[in-house]
Amino acid sequence: MPYNVKEIVANKPSRFTEGHRMCAGCGAPPIARMVLRALKEDDHAVISCATGCMEVSTFIYPYTAWTDSFIHTAFESTASALSGAEAAYKSLKKQGKLPKQNTTKFIAFGGDGGTYDIGLQSLSGAMERRHDLTYVCYDNGAYMNTGIQRSSATPKFADTTTSPAGKVIPGKMQTRKDLTQIMCSHHLPYIAQTLAMMNFKDLYEKSEKAIYTKGPTFLNVMSPCPRGWGYPTDELMVINKLAADTCYWPLYEVENGIYKITYKPAKKLPIEEFLRPQKRFKHMFKQGNEWMIEEFQKEVDKRWEELLKLEEMTNF
Repeated sequence: MPYNVKEIVANKPSRFTEGHRMCAGCGAPPIARMVLRALKEDDHAVISCATGCMEVSTFIYPYTAWTDSFIHTAFESTASALSGAEAAYKSLKKQGKLPKQNTTKFIAFGGDGGTYDIGLQSLSGAMERRHDLTYVCYDNGAYMNTGIQRSSATPKFADTTTSPAGKVIPGKMQTRKDLTQIMCSHHLPYIAQTLAMMNFKDLYEKSEKAIYTKGPTFLNVMSPCPRGWGYPTDELMVINKLAADTCYWPLYEVENGIYKITYKPAKKLPIEEFLRPQKRFKHMFKQGNEWMIEEFQKEVDKRWEELLKLEEMTNF
């Protein structure tokens, strides 16, 4: 049934409120706000949040930007803490200690440091045990909260404090991990990749599907960081759109093993359009470094073609 996402969003109260201390131009607050707006108004949520930018900036005791139940966990235990809460909830419902009409949803938020790296073990375990929860990774491509150190989500050649571009190395030397595909290997009922901004409808619909699909679900949402990426704070929307239009960050979902690309640019832009506005890639545009852009483009093209083939193969 057709609907207007603007009307739905405007008429729902925000469960992630104003007053947090996230940076201007950060992608994480719009992600949290839109994901939680996908909840039905009468449903309660338990939020598990890893140590990181989002936690330290939104839950400064005794103040909080979250209107639902909130658990601050260590980096490595976001998914395991939430899976324990979900298991306790199921037990209490079974024992009749909670009203039958009570509906609580379990949602985790973690940055790429707490998801791709430190929290991967507990995330994989929660997914394998089939807990009924949604894990949302806000991927800003480095350990931004502790000083912009590289993570396994950092793209190749990016300049970070632990992979500085200079005479010794040209930025990070390793290719970015594809966590969305790793989650696909867990055979979850629903997995999706989307953006903080540019297409709120895409983020809203995927969040709603993830939250209300029974079983473990996963959302990987690109979350640009003005400090770590080096773009003006008013260009969050521009950076997101360039990520999608260059196919650096494809928008797609995998529902019961069936791949569906939810945005295919009418004209695929060259990757330098995405790289150029970001200071972390400025060394790639110096004379003699053209090979870096060419190598980056080859990797983006390779992954995009693989995704197109997966969509074709699973929709026969």
